[in-house]
Amino acid sequence: MNSLSHSKRYLPHELTTKYYAVCLYRQVKDVQFVCRRYKISKASLMRWNKLFDGTKESLLPKSHTPHTKHPNAHTEQELKWIQDLHRRNPNISVCELYGKLRINKGYARHPGSLYRIYRKLGYSGKVPSTKKKSRHLGKYDTPAMLGIKWQMDVKYVPAACYVGNVPEKFYQYTMIDEASRERFIYPYVEHSSYTTVDFVKRAITYFGYKPLEIQTDNGSEFTYLQKTQRTHLFDSFCLKEGINHKLIRPRTPWHNGKVERSHRNDQERFYNFLSFYSYEDLKLQMKRYLNRSNSIPMAVLCWKTPLEKRKELFEKQSQHIVAN
Repeated sequence: MNSLSHSKRYLPHELTTKYYAVCLYRQVKDVQFVCRRYKISKASLMRWNKLFDGTKESLLPKSHTPHTKHPNAHTEQELKWIQDLHRRNPNISVCELYGKLRINKGYARHPGSLYRIYRKLGYSGKVPSTKKKSRHLGKYDTPAMLGIKWQMDVKYVPAACYVGNVPEKFYQYTMIDEASRERFIYPYVEHSSYTTVDFVKRAITYFGYKPLEIQTDNGSEFTYLQKTQRTHLFDSFCLKEGINHKLIRPRTPWHNGKVERSHRNDQERFYNFLSFYSYEDLKLQMKRYLNRSNSIPMAVLCWKTPLEKRKELFEKQSQHIVAN
């Protein structure tokens, strides 16, 4: 009862209550009587009496919007940058927008400030979903140097994106360096051990170095589904190149969480708006998207892009080698 009565005291008073309370006060001049009768505070009554000029309109709530902008508020130039970028890229995410503003316009504000003004301008109607309970109870040991560990996975390219005449299936192979979050993606028309080996060769060429370890799930393109004495083609390749192939536990995709999360980003940023008519067209559009995705700042990287993080780690490793 106390909490209920407490909340009721702070509900806004109706206009008629304000009007008749002030009129009665000016007749009887008894503050306590008026406050008891209309269940209002003395401060409210005095405030209404000061505003009252004989009409109900004088007691209407006034706007609380300040007459002048806050000194730290977004400038008109910054607002124009945001509006122009959103107009040209209506499906852009806040992270990507922040990266473009920072790199191209010298935008120096915190990403949280951009997000608030982005919502205020009416560009984002998303309500954050309730966070699910994490299945990962321990702290994941993310490497602090390049080339320590890569995560690899395969994603089906949505059939709705393909507008060609001949029915075909396409697959996206993804490799991500855990330290820098830089990715390499490439499409194939099949997923097999042969395409896996070909993709890893392309990834090594792209990154410019070989990893010490590659982590994958238990798909047939990475390992045999049943125990056998034979050596999988991908395992043979890793053995030849001096790479350790690590398999995650079956039916635990969150153990490969970094590459799995990047696939969700691909769906939201790329595949929801993709339309291609051939394999060559898909390769071209995927190459452009790869350059774009590696240039988007990430909160986990302290709002650096994967390319910036790679450069930072590369310089640290170079200095460490010179020092030793």
